[in-house]
Amino acid sequence: MSERHTGRCLCGAVTYAFTGDPTWCCYCHCESCRRGCSAPVTVFFGVDDGNWAWTGEAPAVFRSSPGVRRYFCGACGSPMAFASDRFAGEIHFYQASLDDPAICEPTYHVHHAERLPWLHLDDDLPRNEAGSGRA
Repeated sequence: MSERHTGRCLCGAVTYAFTGDPTWCCYCHCESCRRGCSAPVTVFFGVDDGNWAWTGEAPAVFRSSPGVRRYFCGACGSPMAFASDRFAGEIHFYQASLDDPAICEPTYHVHHAERLPWLHLDDDLPRNEAGSGRA
């Protein structure tokens, strides 16, 4: 049986669960994600559709651009997930929403060309300048 993992928003209203391991995990430096999180960088992980479910209140949805849905808690505002028609068949959860964020570690960067010039992450992970990777 696959291990079950859980996550939640700050107030605990929006919760989710998934089974198995995330399919990938990466840093995203794009402007949209920075604005959506009010943070200099964020970390996403992917879970295939059919392996996850919202288990608490349904999140609110903001359609930030055509084909893109950003999920967040309507009560406390915590960003929860990102979904895009471009990446059909999976959802991208924010790693910080996990109850145990240590279950996956980022293995690459996307939209690295959009990074903030004062943010220096000392790692040797691959850096996708444009963002043709996930997230």
